[in-house]
Amino acid sequence: MTIVLLHSLAQSGELWRPLIDILEPHTQVLAPDARGHGKSAWDGTPFTIEDLADDVAALIAEPVPVLGMSMGGCVAIALAIRHPELVQRLVLADTTASYGPDRKEQWEKRAQAAVAKPRREQVEFQVDRWFSPDFTNSAEIARVVELFVATDSNAHAQACRALGDFDASDKLGEISCPTLVVVGEDDQATPPAMAAALADGIKGANLVTLGGARHFSLFEKPGALKMVADYLLGKEGPWNRY
Repeated sequence: MTIVLLHSLAQSGELWRPLIDILEPHTQVLAPDARGHGKSAWDGTPFTIEDLADDVAALIAEPVPVLGMSMGGCVAIALAIRHPELVQRLVLADTTASYGPDRKEQWEKRAQAAVAKPRREQVEFQVDRWFSPDFTNSAEIARVVELFVATDSNAHAQACRALGDFDASDKLGEISCPTLVVVGEDDQATPPAMAAALADGIKGANLVTLGGARHFSLFEKPGALKMVADYLLGKEGPWNRY
């Protein structure tokens, strides 16, 4: 079995290193870089979330468990809708099927900021969204900051526009695989109401809220990565006990 891990905006598959280390003794792990992120090539042409989902589908030969966080969660949703035969089970962390009615305008502002400011001048804004003030693991913060800084600004901007265009809220009922939705209680980027909409729209989905965590809740809360690893490996719940 192979487990697929899909990273967030302006990161890379290496974001998942702590989870990869948990999973690899038990299974193979595929953590691809999205177009223009990490070591993935990109020709500079526009792409959509659906394009990113099709990129992932091209790497999969059989049904697999899939975890997506933030942008990766949007890609995972699109993958489960467009290629349901390839998704065995699903974890959607700090993500949404739609960023709301003003999503195009808001993400266009983010896209413009991605190219207008040097990478390190964007870090303060990002870290405040990723982690709560109580999170004191400076090494983990530094690790994800360096992945962000290394991301191509133009690819970051195009990914912002792809997120602004994405809306799968009316297709969630097409997702039929077992699904776990996870959200940080204080997530400002994809608040708990968005997670609840996912759980309500996907039949049989379980919802777990991680208290006191922001947008990178899986990395912020002790035990959360182990929880999703267990789910991806098919271990027994209930998951709402966390």
